[in-house]
Parts: sequence; structure tokens; C-alpha cells
Amino acid sequence: MARRKVEVFTAGCPVCEDAVKKVNAAGCPDCEVVIYDLNKGCATNECRDKAKKYGVTRLPAVAVDGRLLDCCSSKGSVEIKELQAAGVGKKR
Repeated sequence: MARRKVEVFTAGCPVCEDAVKKVNAAGCPDCEVVIYDLNKGCATNECRDKAKKYGVTRLPAVAVDGRLLDCCSSKGSVEIKELQAAGVGKKR
């Protein structure tokens, strides 16, 4: 079975680092966590393309299996409850 893909979009700031810590704490072996620092960018521009595709308008933001979490599109704060509701930390 495929692993759950958790993508974290950051600006490399202390607030974003807190979100990364929350995601890593909530994760499990079935979660593939990818951190994208939009401030630095990526060699292929994949991170910025994905952020645009997912509708990221504020940072930090988290997408699980290609879907931006509600907490990241409305109030801009990564919430453990939202991560868990999206399946982060649960085996597939």
C-alpha cells in the first residue's frame, strides 16, 4: 500500500519550523513527509508549482495526499487535529 504523502510548505522562518515539528510529531512510518522551503525554492520549481496548484496563500501550509488542509487555507495555522483527521499518524 502507498504511503501517505504529507507536504509542508514553509518560508524557513521560526513559525514555519513549529509547523514542521508538529507534522513530524504527528507522523508515522506510513507517512512520507516532504518539506518545501518556498523562500529558497527548488531546483525544478516543483515546490512553487505545487503551492500554486494546491492554492497555498499563506505559510506555513500542509497538504496531505494532494489536498491542502482546511486549517492552512483559512486561518493559516497548522493544527494537530486537522493532521490527524487527514490520516497523518495512522497506518494505511
